[in-house]
Amino acid sequence: MSNQYNDHDTVPLSGYDAVSDAQMLARVEAVRETLSTRRTIRDFSDRVVPRDVIETAIKTAGTAPSGANHQPWHFTAISNPDIKRQIRIAAEAEEAEFYGGRAPDEWLDALAPLGTDASKPFLETAPWLIAVFAQKRGGEQAGQDKKNYYVTESVGLATGMLITALHSAGLGTLTHTPAPMNFLRDICGRPKSEKPFVLLVVGHPAEGAHVPAHALIKKTLAEISDFLE
Repeated sequence: MSNQYNDHDTVPLSGYDAVSDAQMLARVEAVRETLSTRRTIRDFSDRVVPRDVIETAIKTAGTAPSGANHQPWHFTAISNPDIKRQIRIAAEAEEAEFYGGRAPDEWLDALAPLGTDASKPFLETAPWLIAVFAQKRGGEQAGQDKKNYYVTESVGLATGMLITALHSAGLGTLTHTPAPMNFLRDICGRPKSEKPFVLLVVGHPAEGAHVPAHALIKKTLAEISDFLE
């Protein structure tokens, strides 16, 4: 029996029932098909999304792997209209500077096909905003004050799992990253030791919503991978 944790308490592994090669392929293909329909959207409906759906998605994100299992993330879910308004005002101020001269021409050229600008009405229209924060210090238990490890990688993994869970629920998302985002920490009342990582806009797509045609073009397997067998 293999056990790499001989000096520590362990429990038996569960959740990995034996399946055939055909079942493995069918399962991963089903996930691929689901996620292949995911799109970043900017046209949101104001249709209500139940809080328990958001809670379950955040719980899912919280199962992500992290350095030393310190789970260096915090999710602030916002549906309060006044707070969403504050966030929109602050975000649009940063975006106005970005589009007005802060961003290099190459970056603006890359954004041009998206048709984006400093106006971000979706920050108020969408029923939920989820602010994701990265924690420099913490630990495997709440209230600890230890150095966290691989923070960016860990929070990135958790955010990806959050987006996956929300898409699986039939919800649209937008990863919004105005820079700098310190205003987000202040509005949400988070400590200065936490760094805003991303603002995730969540809700149902608006009726008749469109996405840029080039968003459907994804690199092929051969272009994104190689196999050393």
